[in-house]
Amino acid sequence: MKHLGTGIGWRPEIAAAVEGMPGIDWVEAVAENVCPGHLPESLVRLRERGVTVVPHGVSLGLGGADRPDGGKLADLAAAAEALGSPLITEHIAFVRAGGALTASPLLEAGHLLPVPRTRDALDVLCENIRIAQDALPVPLAVENIAALISWPGEEMTEGQFLYDLADRTGVRLLIDVANLHTNHVNRGEDPAKALDELPVEAIAYIHVAGGFERDGVWHDSHAHSVPPAVLAILADLSSRVRPPGVLLERDENFPAPAELERELTAIRETVEKASISMVPEVSAPEASVPVTATPAVSDAVVPAASETPEPTKVPDETAASPAERASGDAHKASPSTDPARQRLALAQAALLSALVAGTPVPEGFDGTRLSVQARALAGKRADVVAKVAPELPEILAEAYRKSFVAYAHVHPMTGGYRRDALDFAEHLLLGGRLEDPDVRRQVSDWWLERSGPAPLSQHPAARLARATRRVLLRR
Repeated sequence: MKHLGTGIGWRPEIAAAVEGMPGIDWVEAVAENVCPGHLPESLVRLRERGVTVVPHGVSLGLGGADRPDGGKLADLAAAAEALGSPLITEHIAFVRAGGALTASPLLEAGHLLPVPRTRDALDVLCENIRIAQDALPVPLAVENIAALISWPGEEMTEGQFLYDLADRTGVRLLIDVANLHTNHVNRGEDPAKALDELPVEAIAYIHVAGGFERDGVWHDSHAHSVPPAVLAILADLSSRVRPPGVLLERDENFPAPAELERELTAIRETVEKASISMVPEVSAPEASVPVTATPAVSDAVVPAASETPEPTKVPDETAASPAERASGDAHKASPSTDPARQRLALAQAALLSALVAGTPVPEGFDGTRLSVQARALAGKRADVVAKVAPELPEILAEAYRKSFVAYAHVHPMTGGYRRDALDFAEHLLLGGRLEDPDVRRQVSDWWLERSGPAPLSQHPAARLARATRRVLLRR
């Protein structure tokens, strides 16, 4: 893969601005927003100009207890092929829990949640990544996430966890320096220590983003300018390895194009300055070839031999069959990951249920911090539903957000955001929560117009329930 250079997250709201920005070498697009058969014209024009486009997934849940969904992997593969992408990226996170492994309802977080840094979680994550690598047509890179909460009983630091992950799977790393800063503020984790332990040669590229602090908690908003503290971590990392690419993320509250260009200039200058002082110069190898992950040389932190296995040479993927790649380093994994999946499933379901369904806080977690995370999740759901279904906040006006947040605290999301919007409207209508008849009529009309088409069960009981519900909603 060629050197990526400096890029920016492509979003529909700033598509025209991105096309006109000087010095944009590449862009990253949210994979779930890319329809391979109907690519946005802006992305097509960028591709025609030779600008690299990387699909960035947000819903696979590689850190979850379940194996990766085949349909989601196929969608990622199709997006990469349609865009001619050199790699695909996703997150080290779980986004759903429950279901068959726990014999409980499936819950969706609507957010990236942290994976416990334990050997169980690492075994499961390694297997999930191998499954994904075999299903994708290009190399995979995975991103460290920001978190408000910490798991009790963790067995590794973030750097050690990422080191072992890259060593065992050959996966590339997408390092988000803004997330390292977030975890420094929220969880007291030292970014320099994490960089000491990282396999910097496995880095595919770097994310840079802004956020804000409120009541001692840093919120990784992607809606604010990049703070000096994040640029300082970028400089530290760039002094250790010349990153193949650096990308500015911005998801909301988009400033004028000139402001985005100034941030990109600051990022370029930070990398250049740090790289000049790098001795000896080390460049990350091309992402198309797996590498053996070796930690950065540091007198300050050296993972203990018992915690970090010696690096082993990973075979060239072009010379190995998918079966051989999937079984690589199998001797390092636990004899059976099924018990590990079961334990991880129960732990993640208990945590997510506490966050989105109001169940008791699992033992060992900080209840106050979980409350902050629960409010953040409910607020994010309200914001995303407002984008997916903009008519609802228009109809409900000032009552929308308060009503939705109250709804979210006791009604977990079990499907996507479109389903969430429909369920919220149904909750308002069936619960008699809309006193204004005009508002009720508008919400009812909106629901009836958007509640189909969908495959409908022909079972008599299901047909009766469906008919009854529609009659009630019409009233």
